[in-house]
Amino acid sequence: MSKEVNSESVSLCPLSTAAATEQEMLCIFGTGDLGRSLGQRFLQTGYKVVYGSRRPHSCGPLPPGTQAMSHVAAAQSARLVFICIHRENYDFLETLAPQLKGKVLVDVSNNLKKNMYPEANAEYLQRLIPGAQVVKGFNTLSAWALQNGPSDANRQVYVCGNSLEAKQAVIEVAAKLGFTVLDRGSLTAARELEDFPLQLFPEWRLPLQLATGLTAFFFFYLLIRDVIYSYVVNDKDVSFRIMASLANKVFPIVSLIMLSLCYLPGVIAAFLQLYRGTKYKRFPDWLDRWMLCRKQLGLVALALASLHVLYTLIIPIRYYVRYRLAAHTISQIRENKTSPFDTTMAWRTDSYYVIGILGFGLYLLLGITSLPSVSNILSWREFSFIQSKLGYLTLFFCTFHTYLYGWDKFLQPSSYKWFMLPGYMLSLVVPSVVLVLKLLLLLPCVDSTLTRIRQGWERTDPEQEHKKLLLT
Repeated sequence: MSKEVNSESVSLCPLSTAAATEQEMLCIFGTGDLGRSLGQRFLQTGYKVVYGSRRPHSCGPLPPGTQAMSHVAAAQSARLVFICIHRENYDFLETLAPQLKGKVLVDVSNNLKKNMYPEANAEYLQRLIPGAQVVKGFNTLSAWALQNGPSDANRQVYVCGNSLEAKQAVIEVAAKLGFTVLDRGSLTAARELEDFPLQLFPEWRLPLQLATGLTAFFFFYLLIRDVIYSYVVNDKDVSFRIMASLANKVFPIVSLIMLSLCYLPGVIAAFLQLYRGTKYKRFPDWLDRWMLCRKQLGLVALALASLHVLYTLIIPIRYYVRYRLAAHTISQIRENKTSPFDTTMAWRTDSYYVIGILGFGLYLLLGITSLPSVSNILSWREFSFIQSKLGYLTLFFCTFHTYLYGWDKFLQPSSYKWFMLPGYMLSLVVPSVVLVLKLLLLLPCVDSTLTRIRQGWERTDPEQEHKKLLLT
């Protein structure tokens, strides 16, 4: 019988396949969504897969080409065992300690919330089966990611464990599946790895909090200045402006401030390097955190700018605007007069809209190149050119757009209601400061020094040089 099978294998398979080494067997405890998806990926990569189950004959549909058996039999058939079950079901594994001795156990479990248990799941598993080598890994991947293959958002796999040999075996499997592996050290890091999937937008937290805070501040500031002031002083109810007019002032203000906050930390870092005379000293922690969330700051700013564009497009169809235009036209007809054409106002409004369109176009370009699928095909020089040089150009256009909006309104006393500055004037403070500081950095004498520092040159400290001279 075996000779017949071998002859069929030789006749049906290519020579290279027949000469290949025998496929490695991997064991999976658990037949849920994650276990089935993991097994499917293993099969596609060329491994053999066996499942360990309490009910091997009624455990549900499994990937074709796999088999299910008892936990004892499955554990004995493979060197690597992937534990795809919940921690509350770990107790039965203690009875399998003899079969699991010397095996590599890959703990892929997660918890529903942080600090559910006094110790990490992987550490608990190691304590249950001290004869095994436990490695924490694959817990940051979802069943969907395993079914569809690694994407830019979930290409990385974290592992940790006390045995270098066991970790290397898991790393080889993850690499064959197409993932990038990051070794986080010993099993004491398991708690940190298990907390990763529980984090909700950790990199977006600061930008979203900042956007929410700025939006709330400017909303109430403009509510007092534009709506409440008109009701108290002029006895006019303009509360309908809250829905469109007020929102269309708040969104661009917050967007411009957040765009400028994307580039302010880079300017601060440059001046800090100039002051220190070296690039080898670490930045303060607050500056590091700020610089790491610049991408998220920019994308939130782009979202607010997009809302501003949409709100601006509905202005001509608003009831209030159509009513004012009709009333003005009727008034002109009754008085039999025509307003003269103001060339200056035409230039101002056209320039205002064109600069705004150009600024928003560059805004979109910055957002598109921030997407991993786009940034991955750009060289570092191309990415830096778009995000840095075109980024500052975007900030300039958006700031100039706001200056054109204000024009000469700052000269009119009626603009300062209850001695409160107009919202657009407040929005210009941070971007104007960033642009001025950037212009200072572009001065030839400053730029050449900064370039030398970033290429590795260090300014000699006069006090240290004096001490060296005294010692010699």
